[in-house]
Amino acid sequence: MATGILGLGSGQASTLNSDLIDKLKTAERKSTVEPLETKLENFTSEREVMSNISTKVDELLAAVKVFSLNQTTGTNAFNSKSATTSGDAVLFDAEDVNALKTGFTTVEITQLAQKDVWQTSGDPIDNSLKNQKINQGILTINGKEFDTANFTYEELVKEINKEVPGVTASLANIGTTGFRLSIKSDSTGEANKITISGDSSLGFDNVLKAQDMKMKLDGVDYQSSSNSMTIDGLKISATKVGTSTINIEEDNSQLVTQMQNFAKAYNELNALIDSELYSTDSSVTDKSALKDIMSKLKNNLFSTGNSDKSIFSYGFSFNETNGDLKFNSQEFEKALKEDKQGLQNLFTGVPEKPGIATLLDEAISISGVKKNLLDYDVNMLSREEKLKKDKETAEKALDAKYEQMSLQFASYGAIINQMELSFSGLKMLIQQSTASS
Repeated sequence: MATGILGLGSGQASTLNSDLIDKLKTAERKSTVEPLETKLENFTSEREVMSNISTKVDELLAAVKVFSLNQTTGTNAFNSKSATTSGDAVLFDAEDVNALKTGFTTVEITQLAQKDVWQTSGDPIDNSLKNQKINQGILTINGKEFDTANFTYEELVKEINKEVPGVTASLANIGTTGFRLSIKSDSTGEANKITISGDSSLGFDNVLKAQDMKMKLDGVDYQSSSNSMTIDGLKISATKVGTSTINIEEDNSQLVTQMQNFAKAYNELNALIDSELYSTDSSVTDKSALKDIMSKLKNNLFSTGNSDKSIFSYGFSFNETNGDLKFNSQEFEKALKEDKQGLQNLFTGVPEKPGIATLLDEAISISGVKKNLLDYDVNMLSREEKLKKDKETAEKALDAKYEQMSLQFASYGAIINQMELSFSGLKMLIQQSTASS
């Protein structure tokens, strides 16, 4: 068979078509665009890993916060206390039991605080007189005068409530046919005593005398206009005359659980970071940031705080295989009984020399590990945005390149077809010449 011009052969211009261009473009896309897409896909996994690490850091912070000097809520775990009470003369309460002093407190209530209550004396007033003018002279209450000639009983009640602060007047029904005018102080205590005077012929009896609450607290006399007092953080609410006691004791029952939680939180964070540091499938780009986190934590964890001992003197040991903390609750309880102050010095410390929990708290807080995690997240967003732009640029360049190639192939095809058409005429002349000779 005769070979076409340029070695393509007859009709070979059709091979310069879109299928060939698509194959070339797909091949080049694998080396230019797809690597960027793969990196972008890794961000989902990397973001999930860093979110999990951040969660574990928060859990560790919560676990050490209970031992730290830097308390924002609650009380340091070493200062935890419990309260037991006896007797029903008093109800005890405290905003923070842990702030109370240890020991027994005895409260003897000798007198309850009362309101001042007055009511009209003699026989009940007949209901038929309720809406008639009283006309019983001038009634003076706490220095405020009322001319009863101007008021019915109901009107007088409204006027007293309006004009005399700290006093409530009312009409108290007595049986079905009568009532009495009642005047009460709004608050208890001698300071709220009501004075009733004037030339009114309305007679009043003092049916309940205003008085203060009186009590002895560990033998010391106290007096209050109300039945509640707060002394040294302890709220005492008297309910009746009598004696009650409260015993505040140190409570170490939660320390073992809190220490277990601390070890558990540290180990979970350590295991998660280790799995990313030594995994060939890890999506974390900057592993040095993870190493820095553990380095900061370990430097503080294995120090001595405000002590001459380390955590290994108080029931902790170190797993050299995976770097975890091992916690022996029995050894810890024994050390707690023998040297609670030393344990508190180690973990909590003082402002001048913080303990390891305080140091860990500060290392994790927003100026330490938490800030590093935030910076990592910001950096990750920046890297992701740059990759998105790089991918967009690579795709545009690829599209432009093969759009131009498509135009060139189209023009090459037209030229080849024209040349092959011209050559076919020449070929016919040659064939005719050969046939006639």
